[in-house]
Amino acid sequence: MQKKINTFKNKTLLITGGTGSFGNAVLNRFLNTDAFSEIRIFSRDEKKQDDLRKKINNPKVKFYIGDVRDQRSVETAVKGADYIFHAAALKQVPSCEFFPVEAVKTNILGTENVLEAAIRYEVKNVVILSTDKACYPINAMGISKAMMEKVMVAKSRDEENTVLCGTRYGNVMASRGSVIPLFVEQIKKGEAITITDPEMTRFMMTLEDAVDLVWYAFLNGKPGDLFVQKAPSATIKTLALALKDLYNSDVPINIIGTRHGEKLYETLVNREEMVRAVDMDAYYRVPSDNRDLNYQKYFSVGKEHVSEGEEYHSHNTHQLDVEEMKKLLLKLPEIRRDVE
Repeated sequence: MQKKINTFKNKTLLITGGTGSFGNAVLNRFLNTDAFSEIRIFSRDEKKQDDLRKKINNPKVKFYIGDVRDQRSVETAVKGADYIFHAAALKQVPSCEFFPVEAVKTNILGTENVLEAAIRYEVKNVVILSTDKACYPINAMGISKAMMEKVMVAKSRDEENTVLCGTRYGNVMASRGSVIPLFVEQIKKGEAITITDPEMTRFMMTLEDAVDLVWYAFLNGKPGDLFVQKAPSATIKTLALALKDLYNSDVPINIIGTRHGEKLYETLVNREEMVRAVDMDAYYRVPSDNRDLNYQKYFSVGKEHVSEGEEYHSHNTHQLDVEEMKKLLLKLPEIRRDVE
């Protein structure tokens, strides 16, 4: 690992949406190493940038105010960068449902702006961050992220100088929008934990897992590749019970019903992708679909074994029990501070 990190000495990394949970985790991983002589944080929230600047107080980190929707501000941040982790996105399911055009502007068109600038300025490698909700999407956030993936794959087809690839992962525990902070807050206030559906399952990943996945894609990705980490899952009921045990709480659990746009389980790799997926031990690598525009042959030649495959989802991966869930939760610093 150290040898690979040293390879990127004197290089510049740009993180779009860099003031978010993922950007902070990347800084924690690389700030005090020889990897990257400059790390650029690009985002539109000056308050978050100011808070982060004061927190880290490191001249290695440069801050760029801008929005991925605005091509000029994107180009200012991209020019001179060697590598990009593209994390900027609208991620909240309800807000994207009410304002789907805003999701299009940020998640699809914003991604195109970043990739166009990366190609124009000959960035060596771009990794885009997608979500399990992009696989069989049923809500606006997932649909916009699915289109983001398609934009990346399409632009990677004929690009020789810049490697464009992506990652797709499930819920990151305790990140912005995660249900864990909500449950913890309810427990601390002595309020009932509100659960939509106790049998609903979700993949469970830490922020460190997310950084590992993106780093793996960064080191191993070929044009158009999509990488998925094999992750355990848990029912929402198991998560709630584990948190109650850790906080020694006896608050009740209330079932409130499924929210608009929610799935019973999340899929990370669909059936057609699994047919061509490459098992990389801890990860799946899904090569890009390189079929051309000759549609005629699709009426006469198909793939019979596609119908025999099974997607990779949170119902058929390893499901954590309460004790396993507690051990995973204790990897989160905010949980450890509360209960240890």
